[in-house]
Amino acid sequence: MNRLIYGCLLAMVWSVAASAQSTDLAPDALARKVTEEVLAIVRADKDIQAGNHKKILDLVEAKVLPHFNFTRMTRLAVGAPWRRASTAQQQSLTNEFRMLLVYTYTNAFTQYRDQVVEYKPLKLQTGDTDVVVRSLVKQKGGADPIDINYSMEKTDASWKVYDVTIAGVSLVQNYRSTFNSEIQKAGIDGLIATLATKNKTLAQQSARK
Repeated sequence: MNRLIYGCLLAMVWSVAASAQSTDLAPDALARKVTEEVLAIVRADKDIQAGNHKKILDLVEAKVLPHFNFTRMTRLAVGAPWRRASTAQQQSLTNEFRMLLVYTYTNAFTQYRDQVVEYKPLKLQTGDTDVVVRSLVKQKGGADPIDINYSMEKTDASWKVYDVTIAGVSLVQNYRSTFNSEIQKAGIDGLIATLATKNKTLAQQSARK
């Protein structure tokens, strides 16, 4: 999947974090209100454009991660084997999956230039706690626009993202087949070890940039 597209997810959630005081806004209205401001910051930040991974990671850690429900994301990505995992294994899976997403997609922030994100009207009913925010990314050069749908849930604190669907492909479903294959070969601990090794490699690559 295109890292730029996942960057749209990160930017949207980053914008939610930047406007946490606007909790009375519907999730789509909040995203629409601040996305342009956030993208303008990214485009103007020469360090981010130059690929300063430490600065990007610091921003992601401080502004983005609090607005993901990583436990739910991981549970959905692992699927049925999640119920067989111990509490300690579930926590390790969540931590490693969280870091995998962070290391894999921070490069997306360096790729923003002339993309335009449009949000579609959201039919939010009173009492709704689980919604899909639909958006369209228009790309420069006449490339076809891309549909991106954010699955969000309302918690006591705020709306949180637990999945994103890009051109009909779910992020958590995309990982599920890979995770299940690893679990079949080496069990839950094998998946944890594989993710940890991948994250160590990504961390080393990031440190060199």
